[in-house]
Amino acid sequence: MGRTTPLLSLVSKVAATGALGLTCLVVTGCTMSGPQSTIVVEGPVARAQLHLFYVTLGVTTFIFLTVGAALAYAQFKFRERKGDDSSSPPPQTHGHPVIEMGLIVFSTLLLVIIAIPTVQGIAYQEDTPDRENALVVRVTGYQWWFRFDYPQLGLVTANEMVIPTNRPIHIELRTLDVIHSFWVPKLAGKKDLMPNRANHMWLEAEKSDYYWAQCAEYCGESHANMKFRVISLEPAAFAEWEQRQRSEARTVDSAVAEADAFRPRLQFAAYSPEKDLGTAGAESPFAYWLQKQAAPEPGTEDAGLIARGRQLYQEKACLGCHTIRGHGSMGITGPDLTHVGSRTTITAATIDNTPENLKRWLQHPNDVKPGNLMYRAGYVPNNITISDDEAAVLVAYLYSLK
Repeated sequence: MGRTTPLLSLVSKVAATGALGLTCLVVTGCTMSGPQSTIVVEGPVARAQLHLFYVTLGVTTFIFLTVGAALAYAQFKFRERKGDDSSSPPPQTHGHPVIEMGLIVFSTLLLVIIAIPTVQGIAYQEDTPDRENALVVRVTGYQWWFRFDYPQLGLVTANEMVIPTNRPIHIELRTLDVIHSFWVPKLAGKKDLMPNRANHMWLEAEKSDYYWAQCAEYCGESHANMKFRVISLEPAAFAEWEQRQRSEARTVDSAVAEADAFRPRLQFAAYSPEKDLGTAGAESPFAYWLQKQAAPEPGTEDAGLIARGRQLYQEKACLGCHTIRGHGSMGITGPDLTHVGSRTTITAATIDNTPENLKRWLQHPNDVKPGNLMYRAGYVPNNITISDDEAAVLVAYLYSLK
């Protein structure tokens, strides 16, 4: 029975692995179509990478099954039986040239099957097609958020990159601090942003949609809170978005503003992390993004509250770090807030852009994103605190920046 133990061990391991895999499928709902799925792809780069994954998976599965079957056969065929003479080892095949050379050649062929599409895939993802017509987006990584510059358009956004569909997007990757990694799973694989080194990649979206994305390289205390979104629009809709982004910050008529007094009329719901799914109650994240682009209905804003919020924004020295074009705020160390009211997310796409979330972020930034620069270099050294009334007027002002 001594030689049957490895076979039983192998069978038990296979059974345990199968049970674990089945459990994982049940727990995850038997689906691989989540918002950051690499199996459900919507762009040519991601599709080429998925094809390479399937080729590699097929070859390695074939190897696993072949080796496993040979091992199981050998252990069953040559197991010790009653009456066998165990005083000497069974016949050996070591030194059999045909078998050894055959295994080497066969293994090499399997590696070639993987190597050819791998080399082709590397060349494909490195070379942006139709480079002259491609839209250039310069991505800069910070601890912990992404800045998006459109040098051809003269635009700057933060944490939400908007692109046209069916057009190559040439992405220039830079970082101003540590190594980051740019990853939009449904459109393209990961690419690192390296200090003192220019890097690039490209992607293309085939339809209008809303994509989850994130930094995929550990970059410090709030690495897990460094996310972003990619929104793809049909060319006509992208042109409209571009036109809106070119405009300076929206100014609400403040002729009746009472800037010398707080008038906190906003009602804040309790913070609920379960709501932060990128939809904030809309039927889909993309529908929510479209809703956020529309200007508020006439009569729904308090001009006095907004004017006081703009004044408080300056008093709290926010303009030292953030840019709001047209409102005298030209800081460069923090995200551009010129049209922050039209974004679906805040704090590097970690929570939905809702009044209650924005209030929580303004009052307790280090709780939302531990170690962030706004708290460490702004709030702490300048002893900045924000009361409920102050948060209300700041939220009103920032929300008006569509």
